[in-house]
Formats: sequence, C-alpha cells, structure tokens
Amino acid sequence: MKDALKQLLDSCIENGTQTDLDALQHLLEGVQKKIIQNKSTFIDGILHMERTFDQNTCEITIPVNSVLNNNLNILHGGITATVLDTAMGSLANYYLPEGFGAVTNQLNIHYTAPGTGDVLRCKAEIIHQGSKTMVISGEAYRSDGKKIAHATGTFFIISK
Repeated sequence: MKDALKQLLDSCIENGTQTDLDALQHLLEGVQKKIIQNKSTFIDGILHMERTFDQNTCEITIPVNSVLNNNLNILHGGITATVLDTAMGSLANYYLPEGFGAVTNQLNIHYTAPGTGDVLRCKAEIIHQGSKTMVISGEAYRSDGKKIAHATGTFFIISK
C-alpha cells in the first residue's frame, strides 16, 4: 500500500502543473492536519476547517484553494453546502445533552453570489429546538464580506 501510494504521489509531482501541485499540497496538508490534530473527520482536515462557538452560534472558516473550485474557477456550490451543513450540524450537536446527536434531515440553500476570494466563512444560528428536531439557519460569506448563500436545515435528534 505504501509503495503504491509513493508511486502515485511521485507521478503526480512529476506530471502535475503548478496548479495541480498547489491543490495536492492543500489536500495533503489537510490530511496531515486531520492526523496530527486529531480532527474528527477527513472533511474537517481536508477543508482546513476552523470552528468557533459563541453564545448560540457556530462559525466555520476555510481557506479557499483551487482544489475547491468548479469549472468556472469559483468556489463549488457543493463545498459551500458542505461547510454550511457542518456549521449547522456542529451547532446542533454542541447544544444537545450527552448521549444525543443530530443528523441532517433536510437542507435548503439559496445561492446569492459567486464564491470568490481566499476565505469562506459560514455562520449558523438556532431557530428552533424541539425534543425530536432542531431548525437552524446558516449564512455563507466570501472574503469581502458579501453573503453568497443562505441556508436552513432541519436536524433529527437521535440517541447515540
């Protein structure tokens, strides 16, 4: 396995463009971050997520790299959706009592502007907390502060 991985990496380094190498470095640093910092998931590490909680909100920021772009060279909407869902789900799980977890039941996103710049910031806030579900809103912003998406999510509350 290690030899095959080394061969694959060597081939990518040998044949990749500078953009390819920048993307590869971003991904490998993310995997390394997951391993060293014991991030909970590979998505956390690969996207270089930085998460903060403040009163009833959760905020996640990620650096934007070409590996995250679509064919128009702007941030892929699926990446924005992933970070919004993660911010909202993290907030839900942060406020649940021990022994319970939250999983996404429904996610609605309205994209309002292209994702450009070098940082994506997503902020989530609880709208409703019931005994079986939570409703959370989220907003995504690009580097210049312009909102690029608004989301709402419903989360099932389950026993772990």
